[in-house]
Amino acid sequence: MLQRLRPLRTPLRSSLLRPAAKTTFHTLPAQRNNNNNNTNNKPSSDPAPSSAGAYARTDDSIKVTYPSASDLPASTPVSGAGQTGTNTLPTLATFSLQGRVSLVTGGARGLGLVMGQGLVISGSDLAIVDLNLDEARRQAEGIVETFRRDYPHATKVPRVTAHYADVSDEKSVEACIREVIEEHGRIDHLVTSAGFTENFEAVKYPIERMRKLWAVNVDGTYLFATGVARHLMERKAQGSMVFIGSMSGSIVNVPQPQAPYNSAKAAVRHLAASLAVEWAEAGIRVNCISPGYMLTALTQKILDDNPELKAKWTSLIPQGKMGVPEDLMGPVTFLLSDASKYVTGADLRVDGGYTVT
Repeated sequence: MLQRLRPLRTPLRSSLLRPAAKTTFHTLPAQRNNNNNNTNNKPSSDPAPSSAGAYARTDDSIKVTYPSASDLPASTPVSGAGQTGTNTLPTLATFSLQGRVSLVTGGARGLGLVMGQGLVISGSDLAIVDLNLDEARRQAEGIVETFRRDYPHATKVPRVTAHYADVSDEKSVEACIREVIEEHGRIDHLVTSAGFTENFEAVKYPIERMRKLWAVNVDGTYLFATGVARHLMERKAQGSMVFIGSMSGSIVNVPQPQAPYNSAKAAVRHLAASLAVEWAEAGIRVNCISPGYMLTALTQKILDDNPELKAKWTSLIPQGKMGVPEDLMGPVTFLLSDASKYVTGADLRVDGGYTVT
């Protein structure tokens, strides 16, 4: 049975899957061979050194198990001048989401929470959808409180509500969408941030876990996208969606093995492109954001205990640092807003240049 297997990984991103038990993981330090004893230009017949290709390989000895959600502090809304419209410089009106309603799955933690807050800052009302309804309610209240504090002269405070959904279950998704429409009157925008990753060598990864990973990352994206699209088509209204993919859908991460997750995120990226074409005539735009390594409370905890892994990751990023959730506020607002009204089917990589090297 599945529970007899050794513990598997739980979400790196906001997850709608219950976490596994906490364990540790180990990394093997990468090696370089800087010796060059070949003094002529003739090809060497010697076998390749053992370190050859070491920086471009996955490592099956790496066992990453993410802490359970109960072991992590809750995410907190972003605060500070300039975040909530308090700067007085003029901004293109097309970036505004005023009068819109946005739904964010996986919105109670991490990237989903901060992106949802970015939409509120830009004027949108917000429906936070998560498996953890209590946390979603707490965060909905926190976003409104932060907005009131940071923008005391606002003439309108956006409405933020919390909703439950298991994104992998069709009936649950349908019920959630109905509830959001009842609460807000309509849905204009969708952000699919619910997802999780597990780092595990493919030959030992149980097929049941593969199916669950795809159900959350891929099926969940598809179910919410098609459900919201039907709603928009019934209203004969235009709308826009952003699927949260990953740079892992375009490259292979090293040193941790994660083939099932990489392939799932590749599916999310191509699903966005395919639906963008299918729904273009209906006035529904679909784009994808592919984040790189993001420093959330979860990854911070992992990397604090494993500086070798952090050094490895950052060494492969041209900007030399991991991203932070706030780095996604602008991209998601741009792709949902009318500022990008001629952009559909695109994949915007927010990765510090990782995928271009």
